[in-house]
Amino acid sequence: MAEEAHNGAGAEKEATQNAVVFMAVKPQLFVKAPKAKDTVQFYKHAFGAEEVGRVNHPKRKAEQETPLILSVELKIGSSIFVVSDLTDEDSTAPVKTSLTGYVFYLETVDVNSATAKAIAAGAIAEIKAEDGGADGGRLGAKLIDPYGNVWLVCSPVKESE
Repeated sequence: MAEEAHNGAGAEKEATQNAVVFMAVKPQLFVKAPKAKDTVQFYKHAFGAEEVGRVNHPKRKAEQETPLILSVELKIGSSIFVVSDLTDEDSTAPVKTSLTGYVFYLETVDVNSATAKAIAAGAIAEIKAEDGGADGGRLGAKLIDPYGNVWLVCSPVKESE
């Protein structure tokens, strides 16, 4: 028994008994305050995002005509991400670096229609929908939203036979 604990089996058994289960991973996208409201509307129009939850900033409601958004959960397909207004006092904001924005991948069988809808809502097509070729590549487009984030709209990967 002592040899078993020494070899790590005891710790492994304890870890199994105290396993932590996560329900989801939700990326959080920060935009300069007070742009979260506009950002949410853009994602709804451009990508058909569905709002599944919202929390306004509790301390900023009375101070402003448009309350700041602490978080809005948006769902596109089966994925959920969070959009928040970035304030100077926000301790959950990412560390400022020279890198800005995020890259999101959206899979759809109708890349051309999805790209056209996003452009109509205000996205800029950096690369328009192009066929990946006969080698099983993907059809895809690279879009930049009005907030500087990159959206790669791609067809599903073709399975090789």
